[in-house]
Amino acid sequence: QVQLVESGGGLVQPGDSLRLSCVASGLTFSKYIMGWFRQAPGKEREFVAALRWSGGSTYYGDSAKGRFTISRDNAKNTVYLQMNSLKPEDTAVYYCAIKPPYLSGDYNSTSSYDTWGQGTQVTVSS
Repeated sequence: QVQLVESGGGLVQPGDSLRLSCVASGLTFSKYIMGWFRQAPGKEREFVAALRWSGGSTYYGDSAKGRFTISRDNAKNTVYLQMNSLKPEDTAVYYCAIKPPYLSGDYNSTSSYDTWGQGTQVTVSS
């Protein structure tokens, strides 16, 4: 059974940085995509970034471009989301998720992912 555990959230001030981590366990396939999404109160879950584990291609949502970087550590089965120049509008619960090779759909769609972590809260406030 695939499990994802996020960590690294917290309360920061505008302009600060945070690095989120997501550790995956129980993976039995190699060609998958790991994604980060976020959900603010009263809003739909929003695509932030994704990384294709085989090959390392990365993809970003408009809100993340230029400020966030997704990366991985193969040996640790961990994906990171480095977030710089944080803004109050980045406040949300951040989730990592896996898009397995047997699920079709776009990398930026929540319906393409079948395993989700529990989420980690990021609050940006002065």
